[in-house]
Amino acid sequence: MEHITLLLAIVVVTALVFDFTNGFHDTANAMATTISTGALKPKTAVAMSAVLNLIGAFLSVEVAKTISGGIVNEDGLRTEVIFAALVGAILWNLLTWLVGLPSSSSHALFGGLIGAAVMSAGWSSINGGTVVTKVLLPAIAAPLVAGLAAMLATRLTYRINRNVTDENQLKSTAKGYRAGQIASAGLVSLAHGTNDAQKTMGIITLALVTGGVLAPGSNPPLWVIVSAGVAIALGTYLGGWRIIRTMGKGLTDLQPPQGFAAQTSAATVILASSHLGFSLSTTQSCSGAVMGAGLGRKGGVVRWSTATRMFIAWGLTLPAAGLVGAGAEFLTKQGPWGITVTAILLVGGSFAIWLASRRRPVDHTNVNDTAGEDEPQGVVTTAIAAVQPPPVGGPAADLMTTIPAPAPAPDDPARPPATV
Repeated sequence: MEHITLLLAIVVVTALVFDFTNGFHDTANAMATTISTGALKPKTAVAMSAVLNLIGAFLSVEVAKTISGGIVNEDGLRTEVIFAALVGAILWNLLTWLVGLPSSSSHALFGGLIGAAVMSAGWSSINGGTVVTKVLLPAIAAPLVAGLAAMLATRLTYRINRNVTDENQLKSTAKGYRAGQIASAGLVSLAHGTNDAQKTMGIITLALVTGGVLAPGSNPPLWVIVSAGVAIALGTYLGGWRIIRTMGKGLTDLQPPQGFAAQTSAATVILASSHLGFSLSTTQSCSGAVMGAGLGRKGGVVRWSTATRMFIAWGLTLPAAGLVGAGAEFLTKQGPWGITVTAILLVGGSFAIWLASRRRPVDHTNVNDTAGEDEPQGVVTTAIAAVQPPPVGGPAADLMTTIPAPAPAPDDPARPPATV
């Protein structure tokens, strides 16, 4: 029993470490566009996001129940499997943070859990129907829905304001959009706490069930909800500046109306899915919304090279975290020495990634700096921009600025003078 109690404590602490990495890995979801457009100062933005993440953790437990009693079969599941799953999720989170890619912390957790469970008890331990309906399908649908909504909202926003030409009105409109962007960023932070903090609640609850502390199907205890909320809030306040730079400047250049449209669309998708128990990726929803907002503005450029790297990371997250989780479970099955070796590998790998990040540090002082040149418009961006509403000033003003008036013809000596 002492070994089980110690192992449960290790798993709970490791789960809270994952929750912490989830916080700073996903800060960009809520605050990248707000920081990039200058609506809030970087440190103010992450502090606001941290508080709302903590509040959001108390709003629902539907996603936690999906994880603790839906993805894997609880019967016969060993506590070591949870530890191995968390190892895979944490290392993938840190690796993608190092390279500045907004991959899904949620899918890293799911991948690690699936890989460890399969290594422990075979494929029969996985509820395939739940994985498809509440993980894979939302993973495909969420960024598409959020992106489409953000693109349409951006187009509508610029169409409504296309006739605003007065300088004072333009300044007033810009201030209004910045205020709206702050409000929508707060909504995304609240949604992130509601959705992502629950995943750690679910994994801790699952560990307590496997250890015999809770009955199968139990809701997360209050202390689990509080600790998960605090851990993700602390991680959020730390700020994942590398990923904030990618989301705010690397995918597209956003103006305040686009930031407002992107964040409002993403928050709506995330909150709706949380109350339905769909454990979707907040990262994918927000990334899709940012790209949709970029495509929605005439002349906006989506940097498809960055987007392609992000898509690849999305596709690799489940299998990569699953392989690491399976390898960690193979070690933990060997007994106490295997668990010790796994813990050492986790700490050593995390420290090595942190050392690598110090070579080119990114923090709140340089988060909006961009090193590379702007990517030219691609085929998709050009095609969508071609059907956007005209810019401010109306079509007549646009034509006058792009088509020069014909130059007066020189006098023709052969032509007779005009008579009046």
